[in-house]
Amino acid sequence: MQRRDFLKVVGAGAAVIIVKPSLIEQTLYARDGSMYKSYAKVQLVNSDGDPIKASAMEQEVNYVFNYPFTGTSCILVNLPKKTVDEITLKNEFGVEYIWKGGVGENNTIVAFSGICPHQLTHINKQESFITYRKKGEKHEGTIVCDGHTTLYDPHRGCKVMKGKAQQPFASIVLEHADDDTLWAVGVLGPDKFHDYFKNFRREFKHQFGGKRRAKKKVTAKATVMLMNEYSEEVIQL
Repeated sequence: MQRRDFLKVVGAGAAVIIVKPSLIEQTLYARDGSMYKSYAKVQLVNSDGDPIKASAMEQEVNYVFNYPFTGTSCILVNLPKKTVDEITLKNEFGVEYIWKGGVGENNTIVAFSGICPHQLTHINKQESFITYRKKGEKHEGTIVCDGHTTLYDPHRGCKVMKGKAQQPFASIVLEHADDDTLWAVGVLGPDKFHDYFKNFRREFKHQFGGKRRAKKKVTAKATVMLMNEYSEEVIQL
């Protein structure tokens, strides 16, 4: 099984500790600067419930699945070229963490939380202002939030390239198993789940039947859909 070791601790006797600033409670830190929160190990499947195979994923297509909560959508992309092997990123408070690249045979498959860290623009069932731009499109090779035209580099952990955001999208940590299946296992980097759940109560009621259902953790399986099937309108400015 190919697993991205986001919590590699360096040095003899190095220990993982829990740090509890108010905005990053329950996030794990290691001495090498990594930042990671574990959730249920969830298999990515299609609408028929069959496992998604990494080798069958089309390149430069916007896929969506919900993780780690029922109401939090994620963007999944098979990039046309390999990601960097490792990059150090920072959250808005200057805390560093290490992103270890994509998964799959060629390390091209990446997933990120669909909540923009700038002003919480997000992928939802009504619309999406967040998309990966394929070759030939404006801002090709980037993930763009058209809420305020912020560009992120998916080959480098969704590092901010241009715009007002002060930190990357949170990364959804994937495992690529020996049978070519894909699994989501956790979230790396600064998520915006707390602020998101605080601010969109009306949307949760309409799309998920209420905030409580939207906050239900995903377990066992997560259905992967094309973004234009998940969202009624995909907006690119």
